[in-house]
Amino acid sequence: MTQLRPERESGASYGEQPYEGSGALGEWYDSAGAAEPWLPPPDEETVALRIAGESLSASGGSSAASTTGTPVGGRAARRKAAKRRRGRHGGAPQPAPEAPEPDGRPLSRVEARRQARARKPSPGVLASRAIGEVFITTGVLMLLFVSYQLWWTNVRAHAQADKERNNLQEDWESGKRNPGTFEPGQGFAILHIPKLDVVVPIAEGISNKKVLDRGMVGHYGEGDLKTAMPDAKAGNFGLAGHRNTHGEPFRYINKLEPGDPIVVETQDDYYVYKMASILPVTPPSNVSVLDPVPKDSGFTGPGRYITLTTCTPEFTSKYRLIVWGKMVEERPRSKGKPDALVQ
Repeated sequence: MTQLRPERESGASYGEQPYEGSGALGEWYDSAGAAEPWLPPPDEETVALRIAGESLSASGGSSAASTTGTPVGGRAARRKAAKRRRGRHGGAPQPAPEAPEPDGRPLSRVEARRQARARKPSPGVLASRAIGEVFITTGVLMLLFVSYQLWWTNVRAHAQADKERNNLQEDWESGKRNPGTFEPGQGFAILHIPKLDVVVPIAEGISNKKVLDRGMVGHYGEGDLKTAMPDAKAGNFGLAGHRNTHGEPFRYINKLEPGDPIVVETQDDYYVYKMASILPVTPPSNVSVLDPVPKDSGFTGPGRYITLTTCTPEFTSKYRLIVWGKMVEERPRSKGKPDALVQ
């Protein structure tokens, strides 16, 4: 085989002269210059053993695949992963085990039971919750009751009083009623207090259910407290009304001043009174305020008077507030309204 080997011009034997020095291979190295030598492409399975810098990226790709839930490996590995996630027969996922202890040790059955009992509320907590719910329910009920008393009773009483007043006026126009023939709870007149913008029907009696709670003013016309009618030649026409709730027609009678008009309208006449005096506080038992000549009213002799009674202070019924007036005009309806109602 030696006859096939070309002779070296330098006379050096094979292996003694470098390839890059001369010959065809040396000329190729000269033409390539400083170019980097060719390297084989990195093998993904063994790249971590060769290049430390690229091992992170390769491992990152594999970890990303594992975090997405895609099993790595062949068909058998994927089947095992699916069984672990869904159970042997593809059922619902298995419940997560109890949280392990901070040191990584899983909880025992006794420890798990203790932890479950610790999460349950104590009897004191349950009792406080029950008491809180009772207080909240009581507060809501009280709020509803107050709303009913202060708002709804007024709405209902105003509607009932307006209906009674309209019916009374219609009866007057048709002539169905005659003065002096009134049953308890039956309306027979209309009270006007222009300064307070009060227009309310007057009914016979002072029953809460039949008269006062329906938004009307009641006439003391029964029993020992019976008082005169407006058309009497002498006497005291006594009226009672709510100051708060149920229409509260007498709420602001304490603002009346001497000389303010108070008008009683009946089927045939208008009776005009002028406010004369006021008694701010008196016991409910002081019935002398309804006498024909009321005590403490300032009147000294018989006359045609009117007495308005209501509760005081507001929202209580401990005492009574009294307002008196004296008749100054009796005007037939045929002559039209009095000046007190025209202005």
